[in-house]
Amino acid sequence: MDNTNQNELKTAIVTIIGRPSAGKSTFLNTACQEPVSIVSPIPQTTRNAIKGIVNTSYGQLIFIDTPGYHDSEKKLNLRLKNVTESNLDGIDCLLYVIDSTREPGEEEVHTAQLVQKLAGKTVVAINKTDLPTARPAKIRKFLETQLPQIPQERIFEMSAQKDIGINEILKALYDISPVAPPMYDEESYTDQDLSFRIAEIIRGEAINRLQDEIPHAVYVDIADVEHRSNGKKIWVRAFLCVERESQKGIVIGKGASKIKEIRTAASRKINEIYMQKIDLDLQVKVDKNWRQRDYTLNKLIPKN
Repeated sequence: MDNTNQNELKTAIVTIIGRPSAGKSTFLNTACQEPVSIVSPIPQTTRNAIKGIVNTSYGQLIFIDTPGYHDSEKKLNLRLKNVTESNLDGIDCLLYVIDSTREPGEEEVHTAQLVQKLAGKTVVAINKTDLPTARPAKIRKFLETQLPQIPQERIFEMSAQKDIGINEILKALYDISPVAPPMYDEESYTDQDLSFRIAEIIRGEAINRLQDEIPHAVYVDIADVEHRSNGKKIWVRAFLCVERESQKGIVIGKGASKIKEIRTAASRKINEIYMQKIDLDLQVKVDKNWRQRDYTLNKLIPKN
C-alpha cells in the first residue's frame, strides 16, 4: 500500500459479521498475518468478540471478530448472538463476510437484516470464491435483493484462506474510515491478555482433534499462571472442561494419548508467540452441563 501523509491517517473500529463458517476468523488471521482467532471446520468456534489490529501506511483498522450469527434458542447460542449484536453499536465500519459456496437461506436473510441499518458503513466480502462450488453471482443477486443500498464498488470477492482480495477489502474499509490517530502502537496485532490467548490456543488445538459434539462441549479454564526464573519462564495450569464423564475419557484418550497430543500442539504454538518459555500443565475435568449454567456462561462470555 502507498505511503499516506501522517495527518491523513485513518483509524476505524470494524466489526466482522457473518454466519458460522463463513470465514470471518480466517479473514482476520490473514489480514493480521498472525493467528489471532481460532480457525476450524467446526461451526460456532468463535465464542467471544476477538480483536485483531491491522496497521498499514493508510492507518489502523481494529477488527472485532464476532461469533457466527446463528438461529438457535439454546442458551449458549443466544449468548453468542448477543455478543454479535452488541458489537454493532458505536462502530466505524462493518465487514459482512458471506460464504459463496452455500445457498443463502433464512439464516442469511436474518444476518443481512442486521447489516441493513449499517449499510452506509458496510463492505461486503464474498468468500471462498476460489472453490469449485462457489456461486458468487447468486450471492450478488441475494445482496441486490436484501441490501440494495450497498454500492457494487463495496462488494468484493475473496479467498480469505489463500489471501486473494484481502488488500482490496482493506483499502475499501480505509476509504470509508474517519481520519483519526491510531488507538494502538503499530506493532500490536491483538489486545488479548495472556490467559485468554493461551486458553483460546488450547481450545483451538482441542476442537480440531475431537469429533462429533465434543468440540462444542469443551471450554478452557486457566487455573494458575506463575512467573518463574525472574520472568523468563511462565508456568500455566489449565483445565480442558467437558460436560460429562463419558466425554472426559475421550478427551484424555487411550494411555492419555489425546490430551498429550493437545498439550504438545498447544505448547508449540504458545511458545512461537511469546518470548518467555511457557510450561503448560494441562488436565481434563467435568463441569456438568456447563452450557446450561449461567455462572459458567457469564465467566466465559460476559454479558454486555
